[in-house]
Parts: sequence; structure tokens; C-alpha cells
Amino acid sequence: MGKYQAYRDYKDSEIDWLGLIPANWKVMRLKRLFVIKKRIAGTLGFEVLSITQRGIKVKDIETGDGQLSMDYSKYQKVEVGDFAMNHMDLLTGFVDISKYTGVTSPDYRVFSLKSENLFYKKYYLYLLQMGYKQKLFFHLGQGSAHLGRWRLPTEEFNEIEYPVPPKEEQSTVAAFLDHETTKIDTLIEKQQQLIKLLKEKRQAVISQAVTKGLNPDAPMKDSGVEWLGDVPEHWKVGYIKQFAKIESGHTPDKKKEEYWVDCDIPWVSLNDSKSLKIVNYIEDTKYKVNKLGIQNSSARLLPDSAVVFTRDASIGLAAITKKPMAVSQHIIAWLCHENLLIPEFLLLVFYAMTDEFERYTFGATIKTIGMDDVKSLRAALPPISEQEELVTTVFNKMDSMDKAIAKAESFVALLQERRTALISAAVTGKIDVRNWLPPVTKAEADSVSGQPQQLELPVSGSEVAV
Repeated sequence: MGKYQAYRDYKDSEIDWLGLIPANWKVMRLKRLFVIKKRIAGTLGFEVLSITQRGIKVKDIETGDGQLSMDYSKYQKVEVGDFAMNHMDLLTGFVDISKYTGVTSPDYRVFSLKSENLFYKKYYLYLLQMGYKQKLFFHLGQGSAHLGRWRLPTEEFNEIEYPVPPKEEQSTVAAFLDHETTKIDTLIEKQQQLIKLLKEKRQAVISQAVTKGLNPDAPMKDSGVEWLGDVPEHWKVGYIKQFAKIESGHTPDKKKEEYWVDCDIPWVSLNDSKSLKIVNYIEDTKYKVNKLGIQNSSARLLPDSAVVFTRDASIGLAAITKKPMAVSQHIIAWLCHENLLIPEFLLLVFYAMTDEFERYTFGATIKTIGMDDVKSLRAALPPISEQEELVTTVFNKMDSMDKAIAKAESFVALLQERRTALISAAVTGKIDVRNWLPPVTKAEADSVSGQPQQLELPVSGSEVAV
């Protein structure tokens, strides 16, 4: 924010979250800025609207014409230009100005400015979005934010106090933020494209290695397995269970308190899915069990270097255990036969089988893979020495790409923080943008000077810098 100037004079807003505001600004309660609409939709055919992270969208309704003709006596009508806010969920807190006429859930709050001669819509949209994003009004709500059913009552909404700059300043602040956030969003989008490309390349490297090997000149054969295709002629194709022992787990009885005290045995469960999604090796678990719990259940302590993967919810999230661990019934553990398969190669096989796991769960409401399907999983295995060479090569490439992905993700996080800070500073008067003017584009400058216009080619995905 160092390049922006502050206002010359400030005064105390007497509002904790707002602090000092420019001396020429006012403060008003939302009930003086907005009027809440309570329009019942009736029985006409309307498009149903929802508030998403990307704004207000028309729901995809499978009725042929995208509309429903039914009783909307409990639904609210939304008109073009109305504000619509999900005031039932602080964790998302989506709010936007509608571009559509339609109906919304009664859980949404629909409102409009009382006077567009005094108040500028886009300025207050930025303020509302900032307030929800930063959870400024959490203490005013009712219900459980933890359960996603936090609610901001109308009476509390009405009493929230917001800054009110002169109308011209509201317009300038909004125009400034439109321009600056668009630049930031463009940078974020380019980085996200780069992240996507790197992840696709990472997956392609893994898939190529475990199905084709490292030698492009190796003679090939038909594996007879759809997801493998042709594989090197000297590789063995078979059921993974032929090369590794399958172990399933269990959950000690949670009603037995003695099974869940003084726990020190790592226990892999679906609660570790987030870790399994991003790590190659798992060193600790969210929950642990004790020896008594293991002894009185079907679970058992498994040796280290077991390859574990999830068989429910997100299927196939895998990692290698770094120490002896037990697993829940939602986890499969594979103990590799030492002379046939090394754990890291099997891990790469599971990484490459993402689409194959999806095939087993197509159409399922709750994703799961049965033990019969687990036992039917097949792969192609090179000799141990070739597995070791392949693992070393692929892990090095993965490490390089993971570092590039992490760097890009870190940059995205910094850009998002800057975006949030810039909006907050501008709409609360911490920076003075009254003299800001939209930059003159090259095309406009050429038009004024009479110089020929040059078309600029878009940057390709491969040219995006981290």
C-alpha cells in the first residue's frame, strides 16, 4: 500500500472495525442505505437463482426450458439490480448484484439501495463482500458457524454501520477497485493456469513411467489391461495382490472409553485424507489408538513402508507409512513382497490410476470400491532394479514440479491477500484515490497521436512466469 496516499484529515468513526475515516465521510446504519425486499414470487415460471463464489447464477434445472412452473409462495423474487445475500452461511457469505430476474431461496436476503442518487451500488457491493469475507459481523449472528448454519438476523443487519463517502468518491473508489482487482484477477488466473498445466504434466510423467518405462525404444506388448495399454515386453502384468499382501483395518469400539485413552499408535483413517492427498509419505495421523483397542478389534499394527490408500469417499488417495501404523476399515494397506515390488513404485501406480478408480465408482452417490474390485486391480511391473531407477527419476521430476506448483500457489495466496487488503483500504478510506483516473490504453494513445495500432498477442500458458 506504500504507493498510495492517505487522506489529509481523519476523524474517529466510533466503530471498532472501521476505526478512523476521512473527515468528509459520514457513517450510516444499513437501514438508512438499503430497503429489504419481501416480494413473493407466486406461481409464474421463473429462473431459479443461486449465489455462488462467482456471483449470482441461474441454476441448471432439468426441465427442458430452464424454468420451473410451480408454487413459489415461499420463494422471493429477485429483479435485475437487486442485491442478494446468503445471510444463512457466514462461512461463504456470498453477496452480489443480480443480472437476472428470478427467484431465490427464502434463506437469501434481497435488498436494494434507497437512493441511487446518493449511494453507488458497486461501492457498497465491495463493502458488503469485504464484511462477510473478513467475518466482521460474526458476533451479530445466531446459530452455529461450525455447522454452516450461521444466520444474520434482519434487525442486526439493519443496525450495521457503514461509511458513506460523497457519491462522487463512492464512484471513483469502485472504478479504481474494478481496475485494480481486474489486474490482480488476471495475474491470479494466469498462475492458476500454470498450476493446472504443471499438475497435468506431473500426472503425465507418472502415467508414462508406470506404463511405458524410461526407455522409449523398448519392445512393447499388449498388456490386455485397458488403463495400461501397451507395456514393455519384459514387464510382468498381473493382479497387484500377486505382488503385495492386502490388509484391511477396523475401528475399535468408540463406546469403550478405555480403547481411546493414552493412545500412541498412529491410526490411518479418512480423517487423514487431506494429508494423503498431498504427501508421498505419512509420518503421523490425526487420531491414534492404544494397544488395548487394537487387541480388541480386527485392526492390527502393520509394519512401516505399507502403502495405504482410501477405499471410500475420495478413492485412491495414497501414501507410504514411515512407521508401524494401524488403519481403519475405510483404508486398504498393501504390504509389498520384497523381491517383487517396492512401495514407491506401487505408490506411483496408484497415482497413475486416478481415472481407473473413477471407473469403479461411476454413478455412485457415496464413492466406494469393494474388496472384490480391490483384488481385481492390475498393474505392470518391471524388474526390481528397473523399478528403483524409475522411482528415482520420477520422484526427482515430481519434486521439481511440486516446488514450482508450491511457488505458484504461494504467489496466488499473496495476490489474494493483496486484493483483500486493497479493497479494505479503499472502501474504508485508508487510502485516497480521489485523483485516480483510468490509465490510457495503448490503443487510445495511438488513436490520439495518429499512430498505427498494434495487436498484442495473448501470453500462452507455457510463457506464464511463476
